Amino acid sequence: MSETADRLQGLLRDLHRARHPEHEPRNRLPQLQRLRRWQSARLGRSFGSLREHPRYRDAAEFFLSDLYGAGDASWRDRDLARVLPTMLRWLPTGVLGSLADALELDLISQRCDLAMVDHLPEGHIDVAAYARAYRASVDAAQRKRQIALIGDVGRELESIVRKPFILGVLKLARGPARGAGFGELQGFLERGFSAFRAMGPAHEFLGTITSGETAAMQKLLAAHPDPFGFELRA
Repeated sequence: MSETADRLQGLLRDLHRARHPEHEPRNRLPQLQRLRRWQSARLGRSFGSLREHPRYRDAAEFFLSDLYGAGDASWRDRDLARVLPTMLRWLPTGVLGSLADALELDLISQRCDLAMVDHLPEGHIDVAAYARAYRASVDAAQRKRQIALIGDVGRELESIVRKPFILGVLKLARGPARGAGFGELQGFLERGFSAFRAMGPAHEFLGTITSGETAAMQKLLAAHPDPFGFELRA
C-alpha cells in the first residue's frame, strides 16, 4: 500500500474516532453544535463580501456552507471510507494527496472544536466567550496548520478542476454513485468542482480567507477586545 493510501486510511480512522460519541463523549455536548453554528455565522459575517462577489459567490457558498457549515459531516467520512478502494484505483496520486490534505483540515477543525467546548459557558456564545475559550484551548501550531491547509487545499482544488480527465470521471460516476448510495458525496464533489472551475484563478479568493483568518487568530491570541470587527451572539 502506498504512503498516500496509508495516510488517507489513517485520517479516516482518526476522523471516525474524533466524531463518534462512544470514542469522544464531548460530541454529545449541546455546546458543540452551538459552537459550530456560531462559527458558521462568524465566517459568513467575516467573508460576506465574497458571497456577494459575482465571480466568487459559488466558491464562497461551498466554503461557508459545505466545508464549514454547522451540519453533521460524519456522512462524508462514511461515504469516503466506503468508496476509498475505488478512488485508490482510479485517481492520480496528486489528487489523492489533495484529498488527504482536505481530511487533515477537517480533523484539525474537529479537534479544535472539541477542545474549545471544554471552556465555553452554557447558553449563548458571544465574541468574548469565544475568545476566552479559544485562548484557553489553543494549540497555536495546529491553528496555523489549519489556516495553511485552507490555502493548500484551495490551490490544489484550483489545479484539479482544470484537468478534463478528473471532471470526466466525476460526471461518469454520477449515476453509479447515486445507485450505490453515494449521492450526497457525489453532490458535494460536484458542487466544489463546479464552483472552483467557474471561479477561475483562486489567488485573491484564497488570499482573502487565509489573511483574514490569520489576522483573526493573531488578535484572538493577543486578547484583542474586538478580534473580528463585530459582535455576534448565538
